[in-house]
Amino acid sequence: MIYFIEDDKSINEAVFYTLKSSGYDVKGFIKPSDFWNEIKSSMPELIILDIMLPEEDGLQILRKLRADSKTQNIPIIMLTAKDSEYDKVVGLDSGADDYITKPFSMLELVSRIRALLRRTLPKDDNLQEIRIRNLIVNPEKHLIIADGKNVTLTYKEYQLLLLFMQNRGVVFSRDTLLNKIWGYQFDGENRTVDVHIRTLRTKLGTCGNYIETVRGFGYRLGE
Repeated sequence: MIYFIEDDKSINEAVFYTLKSSGYDVKGFIKPSDFWNEIKSSMPELIILDIMLPEEDGLQILRKLRADSKTQNIPIIMLTAKDSEYDKVVGLDSGADDYITKPFSMLELVSRIRALLRRTLPKDDNLQEIRIRNLIVNPEKHLIIADGKNVTLTYKEYQLLLLFMQNRGVVFSRDTLLNKIWGYQFDGENRTVDVHIRTLRTKLGTCGNYIETVRGFGYRLGE
């Protein structure tokens, strides 16, 4: 999930649709207060943060995020109309991972996001290609092949599939999957896991049948 805070509605909508069409789960916020309310229950993988905002500026938000142990390692891209060297230095010194100046290309934004996620994703000791029948996952190249065809997954779908592939036969409950992939507790009502499993199965085609439902409990990748 990518969060971005931008009070310009036209830019907000453009970023939202661009990232959605690029396969990312995304939530946009006009006001910082809405962002803070959301992050209490669900942590993003990356934050895009404008500097000039209502309520509080982006640099204040950045400093708060870096001061909190729960959010200090989240990759952050600063997005601003300011283009002075001073503003860039302040943003980067305050903990930003990257900096994009308006106006900007949406293609450049997506490219920067991909590059930053590649650099900051947790390192896995086992990056070897995993092959189960007609399904192949290459963690190092972030490549998924099902029945000989390349498959494009959202970040969460990819994380789910990789978890299943690396733990073949292990049954994961819904609350365990939420903790591992989304980082928050299952409340008994949330259908997030079921929805993502359904779309993952659809995208994998016949290989989607490898993901088995364990009735009344959760899911596993079948033996």
